[in-house]
Amino acid sequence: MASDAVRTQVTAKWQEAFNRLNRGAPGITGLMTFSEAWTIASDFLYPRNLGDPPKDFNSRRVRTAFDVLAKCRMLPTLLESFIENMRQRQHLVTQDVVERMAQYEATGDPDIIGRLVLRVAEWFRAWAPGSELGQTITSAYTVSFQTHISSILPPTFAGGFKRLIAATLTALTDPDSPNIPPSVHHDKLWYSFELLGLVDRYESLVASVCYEHIEKHVSDTCAGKWDEPMLSKLRGWMAEKVVPWMLLPYARGAKSAEEAKSMLQGVGSRFDFHVCKTLCDLRTKEMFDIIVDYPESTSALQDLKECLQRVDQRSHLVNSLRRANKRRLLHPGADTRDILTQYVSIIRCLRIVDPPGVLLFKVADPIRRYLRDRPDTIRAIVASLVGDGESGESLIDDNEPIQPLQSVQVDDYMDPNWEPEPIDAGPDFRTNKPSDVISTLVSIYDSKDLFVKELQVLLAQRLLAITDGNFEKERRNIEILKIRFGEAPLQVCEVMLKDMTDSRRIDQHVQSQKESIMHPTIISRHFWPPLQASLFEMPGQFKDIQAGYAQEYARFKPDKRLRWLPHLGTIQLEIELEDRTISANVPPLEAAFIELFSAKSTWTVDELVARVGSTDRTAALKGLLAWVDRGVLKEHEGEKFILLETADSSGEANKPPGSRPVVEEQPPVVTVQQQQAEQMKVYWQFIKGILTNYGSASIDRIHTMLKLAPGYDRTPDQIAAFMDAAAREGLVTASGGMWKLKR
Repeated sequence: MASDAVRTQVTAKWQEAFNRLNRGAPGITGLMTFSEAWTIASDFLYPRNLGDPPKDFNSRRVRTAFDVLAKCRMLPTLLESFIENMRQRQHLVTQDVVERMAQYEATGDPDIIGRLVLRVAEWFRAWAPGSELGQTITSAYTVSFQTHISSILPPTFAGGFKRLIAATLTALTDPDSPNIPPSVHHDKLWYSFELLGLVDRYESLVASVCYEHIEKHVSDTCAGKWDEPMLSKLRGWMAEKVVPWMLLPYARGAKSAEEAKSMLQGVGSRFDFHVCKTLCDLRTKEMFDIIVDYPESTSALQDLKECLQRVDQRSHLVNSLRRANKRRLLHPGADTRDILTQYVSIIRCLRIVDPPGVLLFKVADPIRRYLRDRPDTIRAIVASLVGDGESGESLIDDNEPIQPLQSVQVDDYMDPNWEPEPIDAGPDFRTNKPSDVISTLVSIYDSKDLFVKELQVLLAQRLLAITDGNFEKERRNIEILKIRFGEAPLQVCEVMLKDMTDSRRIDQHVQSQKESIMHPTIISRHFWPPLQASLFEMPGQFKDIQAGYAQEYARFKPDKRLRWLPHLGTIQLEIELEDRTISANVPPLEAAFIELFSAKSTWTVDELVARVGSTDRTAALKGLLAWVDRGVLKEHEGEKFILLETADSSGEANKPPGSRPVVEEQPPVVTVQQQQAEQMKVYWQFIKGILTNYGSASIDRIHTMLKLAPGYDRTPDQIAAFMDAAAREGLVTASGGMWKLKR
């Protein structure tokens, strides 16, 4: 029973298949029609060699044959047969690929890759079944052919394909380039890329060609060019040169300009981002030199600002600029004035790039710490404040308004213009930091008292150097400084300026009562910074002139007395010798020495020093050798000096300059650092007493106890640095944060 049922099922299925193939025709007429259709279709699809002569097919008969097979539901079987035949004939395509790739690997010519692509595309079109046969057969063929091509292309093809793609871009952006392969100009090249699936397979490689082309163009056109905006020009170049090329790989199927624009929208944004990133990277690398070139480089800063809004490169900019500053600026070989000039330029440049000031806050921190440790930083800033012409170009922009020093304030959340801190601001950042350059420079230090003291020293030096009585520039400087620092800190400076004008008035009165060749500057000792001290006395006629002037001054000011500082100032001399007269404008010490030679013609250095009083031996030698250089004295063995009444023609009077002692000129006013050093000597006595009484003490304990000392104004950090210096000299030792005297 079971075998009869199976036999019945097989018979039914065979009859169904026969009826389908026979298409209901009587006898085997339908089978013959199917057989003929299969033969026509198979022969039509059979993959031929490109060198074979083409066969003549009647398109109507071919279409009819495929219709018959479709009705018989035999197309899938026909497709399998076609794919198998194509697999057996793939060696023809492989042979072409291998030959041309061998040529490319031998020559590196990308035109060979172009010809190879065109050749393989010709194979693809020769074997293609035709779109009229339906999407199913066409898609299956395309996948099979592309898969085979992908499997036979060697690794070296990717490099050649990239060079070929790059040549297509060069052909549009620089059509006169001599390195464009002929195959690039073939109309079907990009169509062949798409036909073989190469654009999709090498999508990242195609994009990298555009990226590298952008990078090269940005480097060639923008490097070192900071005086004009470049970002807008780059975007114009992209629209004019690169976008037409982008249509080829990314918008080939577009049927209208609007459709192409829509297809390029995402890709164009990606490449615009790369333009901004490349320009941002270039400007970041050049940032130190851009700052040096400011304000001529303002356009480059504006470009960088726009790029940073598009590209998140802020931290990279900060790290790069900090490294450049450390390598090129913050080292002992750099002059403090140059560091300050660059710091001011950094302030102005980074305010353009980032108005809230986060970048400036992060970049400036190591510069501020370095400047704080330099001993002459305050003096350099103060010199700029008072317009010291010898210091070079001023740090202050003449267009900046003169305003009081600003300090960091607490956020006012009721302010309608208040804005939250930027997202990348650190915990110590404040958006309302001082806006003007001078306030920013002064804020390097915790107190402005140091600046006021340095101002007093510098103003004293400048006033003492004026010989024509014109103090208008200094008066104007004081008025400007009053605006910045306030009235009270500048009162001492007002007294100094008043002393100078009063001194001229007093001198005019004394001269009217008793004419004198001396014109001293008379100052109020308690209101001036300490002046360099010296104990030597002027001999002979100079001493008499001083005494006569002091006597007349005492008549005019009975309650006051003059205390001479004979080492300061200059003296105009006329020295009459037997055969010549010499005029010289010399320091008082040199005048004192030459005066003594009027008593006798030969002196030793020790004898001269003993006659004028206490003076430095090196300074004495310098003064005597100055007269040797003028030909007035002659140096003899044993540090003897002889007056030359007649000119020495032997040439032995002048000592070779290389053997002269080098004496650094001392400013007349004691510097703030010298004042602090002297003051620390006083504080050291207090510290010794503290450590003697307590045995040992911490820095905080020493600092607290020193507050009882008169005029104490140091910070714990300064005391710690002083104690470290004392330890290096072997005066104290430290253990566990406790300091004790070294026994």
